[in-house]
Amino acid sequence: MNTKNDVQKYIEKVKKMEKGEKLDLSSDEDLSIGIMNLISIEEHLFFSGNKTGKKTYFKLLNEIREVRKDLLKRIIKDYEGEVWCISKHLLAASMRLMEVGTKMQTKGDIKGAEDLFKKSYNLYSLFWGLNLGIVDKDQIEINKSDDITLISEEEKPQKKGSIGIFDKLGQIVKSVIDCCKE
Repeated sequence: MNTKNDVQKYIEKVKKMEKGEKLDLSSDEDLSIGIMNLISIEEHLFFSGNKTGKKTYFKLLNEIREVRKDLLKRIIKDYEGEVWCISKHLLAASMRLMEVGTKMQTKGDIKGAEDLFKKSYNLYSLFWGLNLGIVDKDQIEINKSDDITLISEEEKPQKKGSIGIFDKLGQIVKSVIDCCKE
C-alpha cells in the first residue's frame, strides 16, 4: 500500500464530494464544535439537576438535546446501525479529552496534554472519516475487551514508513477542512 497515494485518493474523494454536493466543510467544522459544546451543556445540566434536585435543569436539558439532535442531522447523513451514536460519542469524547488536555497543559504537564490532544484529534478525525464516507463502517471492529479499533484491509502489522488509519484521517482532515474559509 502506498500511503501517500492512499491519502491523496481520499482527499480527491472528499474534494469530489465537496464539488458535487456543495459541502461547506468549514461551516460543518464550526457546527461540529458547536455540537460538542451542546453535548457538554447537556452533561452539565444533568449534573446540576441531580446535585440541586431542581427539575428545571432536566427540562432545559431536554430542550438543549433537541437542538443538538437537529444540528447533528445536518452533518450525519448515514443513520445505518450505530453511526449516529458513535458519531455523537466521538464528538463528546474528543471535546472531553481536549478539555482535560488543556487543564494538564495549564498545570505544566505538557507531555500528558500533548498525548490527550493527539487522542482528541484522532477521535475528531474518525468522526469526519465516518461521516464523509472515508472510513467504511466495516473497518470498525469491537474486540473482546470492548475496545473499538479500526482494522486495515490487509490486517497486516505496520511497516516501517507506513502510517495508521488515525494518521491518514488526520492528514485528510487537515487537507479538506479549513475553518478559516469564509
